[in-house]
Amino acid sequence: MPSTKSAFDAKVPAPGPHAVLWDMDGTLIDTEPYWIAAEMELVKSHGGSWSEEQAFNLVGQALPNGAKILQEAGVDLGVREIIDHLSGQVVAGLTSDVPWRPGALELLRALHREGIPQALVTMSERSIVHELMAALPEGIFTASVTGEEVTHGKPDPEPYRRGLALLGERLGRRFDPARCIGFEDSKPGITSAAAAGLHAVLIPNATDPGVGNWRRIDTLVDINLKTMTDWLVQVNA
Repeated sequence: MPSTKSAFDAKVPAPGPHAVLWDMDGTLIDTEPYWIAAEMELVKSHGGSWSEEQAFNLVGQALPNGAKILQEAGVDLGVREIIDHLSGQVVAGLTSDVPWRPGALELLRALHREGIPQALVTMSERSIVHELMAALPEGIFTASVTGEEVTHGKPDPEPYRRGLALLGERLGRRFDPARCIGFEDSKPGITSAAAAGLHAVLIPNATDPGVGNWRRIDTLVDINLKTMTDWLVQVNA
């Protein structure tokens, strides 16, 4: 009988990560300055004020939640209008420059060469994800989940559970969350990844969630497959 194994199966080391799931904004690419500038401009145009502290409180939040908070700050637009406006501003920024976080692009490519399935799990919408995908070699991500595709956004575990389910559908096998790694930079994001059962790894950026039931690193520079395999061997021993 013909084999049903995917091309990925032969390469994945048993003790190593069976998949890696990534947040986008603030983790792979440093788009938080784009979001914050767009929020400040929007609130100001409606006669309100918006501080950095208020902006940082939105980092990692589902976009509809953030839009409602902006309405409370005086933005006289509907939730959908606010999301579309902010997303458009971020897309415009990414069109001219994709600000990769140190080590992120190199690690994405290295994991792809090793045959490790990867998924993108973001609260941004598909229009922004398209800009990221355009800057990557084809096939880096086997699956992607965006904010408008889930009922409950981060910090709920649904986005990461959805990412694992999509990987399973695409590759024809079940992914044990405990054998998968999720990279995040925000409190809502890292809480979501950990609640979904992944080995959650925090790389703080605009905000610092502090300590919790997750691993904490300072940078993706010099992180490789062996590093991640060692993490999983340690926690699953």
